[in-house]
Parts: sequence; C-alpha cells; structure tokens
Amino acid sequence: MRNTDHDTFAEPVNTGGGSTFNKLRLAHSSDSPAVGTDALRQTTIAKSITMDGIGLHKGTLVRLVLTPADADTGIVFRRTDLETTDRAITDIPARYDFVTDATMCTTIGNAAGTKVATIEHLMAAVSALQIDNLLIEVDAEEVPVMDGSSDAFIALLDQAGQKTLGAPRQFIRVLEPIALEDGLRRGTLHPCNDGLRIELSIDFDNQVIGKQDLALTISPDSFRRELSRSRTFGFLKDVELLRSLGLAKGATLENAVVLDGEEVLNDGGLRSPDEFVRHKALDAVGDLALAGAPILGCYNASRAGHAFNNQVLHALFANPDSWEYVTCDGTVDVMADVPRMMVSAD
Repeated sequence: MRNTDHDTFAEPVNTGGGSTFNKLRLAHSSDSPAVGTDALRQTTIAKSITMDGIGLHKGTLVRLVLTPADADTGIVFRRTDLETTDRAITDIPARYDFVTDATMCTTIGNAAGTKVATIEHLMAAVSALQIDNLLIEVDAEEVPVMDGSSDAFIALLDQAGQKTLGAPRQFIRVLEPIALEDGLRRGTLHPCNDGLRIELSIDFDNQVIGKQDLALTISPDSFRRELSRSRTFGFLKDVELLRSLGLAKGATLENAVVLDGEEVLNDGGLRSPDEFVRHKALDAVGDLALAGAPILGCYNASRAGHAFNNQVLHALFANPDSWEYVTCDGTVDVMADVPRMMVSAD
C-alpha cells in the first residue's frame, strides 16, 4: 500500500485525552551530546533578529522576529498582525496540547482561536540548537517556509547567538515504553541514555523514494550535518489539488522537493539520496519539541507524520508513570528532582 504520509497530504489528528522522581547521572562525554556540560543551564538567544519569507499555504510575505526570553518562559509564538495586545489572544505556547491541526503541517492555537501554522521546521532548529526560551513573533498565520528545510532557521539562530541563563535546564525523561499504532503507522517512545534519538523508516510506492531508514542521536552538530538541509516534499498532482482548494499557494520548486511520478522536478535533484527520510526525521524533531522540554528517550517510528508524532506525545503524557521531569543543578552531573507542572490548553 502506498504511504501517503508526506507534507502535502492530509492526516487526521486524534488528540485523545504521581510519579517517582529519581536522580539521573549525566555522562559528560561525547556519547551523551544532548545533556553534557554545555547544556546544564537554560538558554535563550543573545539578541533579537528578523527574517522575511513566504508562507507555504497562503503565499503571502511573512515577517518573523525572534526575541530573547527569560528563564522558564519556554517557546512562545506571538501574532503581531492582530488588532490587540491582549496576550491571551496573541500568544500561543509551543506545546503539544496546543496543537489544533496536523494535516499538512503542525498548527498550534489558543482558546481565543488564534493560530500559527507550519511551525515544525523552525521548532526543529530551536530544539536541536538547545534553545529553551524564545519569543517568536509572526505577522501572519504561518511561519515562512524558506527553502522547505531548517537551514535558514539554523543560520538565523546562529546570527542571533546564544545566552546562558541562571536557571537549570529541565528534561523529560522517558521511564517506560509508550507504543502506538494507527493503521500502518507505528511508533514507540522508550528510555534512552543518549538524549533524544530518532529511528525512522518510510515506505512509499515510488521508485525515487521507496523504503528508507535513518537512525540518529540528535545534537546540534548531528542535526546540522545530517538533517537541517533536508526539504519538505510532495507530488505534483497533490500540489495542484491543494492549490485548487486555496492551499499551497506559496509552494514552489525553491521551497519543496516535488515529484511528478518517478521524476524529481527540482533543478539539481536531491540534496541526498535519502533526503525524504531525513526530512521526516527533521519533522519529528520539531514535533517532539512540543513536549515542552527536551526529551531523554528514543523515538522509533514507521510511516509517522505530524499527527502521529503529536498522538505519541499525548500518549506519553496521558501515562504519568511513563515519564518524569528532571533538571540539572548546573554544578554537578546529577539531575535533581522537580515537581511536575503541566499547562493545559483548556
């Protein structure tokens, strides 16, 4: 059966609705890149920075402004095009329980009905570079698509620089495996000592894509090297259908890999033979970043997309015994106990 789980296809969202806090010793070595000595304290960016680009679906120009945020703020999106400064209306936390749609991209929204779409590529870059606190301002209802990858966002964050804050970083440690199935899609989030590890497979009835696998422990270096330049992809016939529905107005060969049957239409072809699974891994990093803190665990999934990734997070947090919050004190290589405090979108 053909896998239709790429970014131009619709996928339904199913957001279905006391733990013992142990200490976790952190290995200060290259085999634990996500939680080494450079990641003990929370971070933000060093200065505000701006980027302009086209929105994938509306096709309009979007201004993106990244601004430093205080410790324990988290990642917050703010709509600046609304005729109000009421933060209950303009602001949306970048959290899994604020996801309102995941059909062709990941969209978050608040109780006031304010939404921001196509956040996953930016969130992947923010998460991979280990930025904990950030205000993301957009003057439209979607993040600019840029070239369809995270590359431009990595460059933007590099220009902004990083600032270390006084508060210790918090992590979500997976304690017990969480398994989920949805038709042909399967995924497991299970304990892992190497920070966040992504193990993905895709299988398309298309000779250019076919079956592809990837396994990668996520760190700033590994994300830059292996995932950041992989672009979103889709089929020409689906792009034409979406445009007839008023969507994908900003989609071009400059911001997506487009296939017409067995032919890649982009000049220069693919950036790597397995660019497709690399992009799915990039998406997974961005979607899992909506956990609200870095995950210490391994995500193994087959045919997973945005909605499935979100369902896995819902399944994790619906089982209190399967995870715990842990935090570094910044002076020794031990994660100290902290209370849980989860915020609901309701």
